[in-house]
Amino acid sequence: MSFFGKIFSKIFPSANAAEVVAAPPAAAPGAPAVAAPPPSIPLGDVPAILDAMPGAAGLNWRTSIVDLLKLLGLDSSLAARKELANEILYSNGEPGSAEWNIGLHKQVMTRIAANGGTLPAELRD
Repeated sequence: MSFFGKIFSKIFPSANAAEVVAAPPAAAPGAPAVAAPPPSIPLGDVPAILDAMPGAAGLNWRTSIVDLLKLLGLDSSLAARKELANEILYSNGEPGSAEWNIGLHKQVMTRIAANGGTLPAELRD
């Protein structure tokens, strides 16, 4: 299972993580990129699900990729975050920097929303 698939299945255990799209397929040179369509059935309110998890109160999962991964019980090391970034095709900033971590978190949230999770705009943009 992909790293993003693991994140998704921790948030939505009943969802089929094999159908989750971590990144849109690469477009042919010169062609515009096309994002994968979201599932037809919304999966749920992500903030409510994450806030209800044990330990959520002590973590800043809304802005920190490290805290999000810790909350989900996943590896939050720099190597793991680099693996995730490679998988979702995220490369803005120096890996491990605050800018890069914030951007990676936003990309993960955007991908969760693209796959049917309900998120407020401030967590995606």
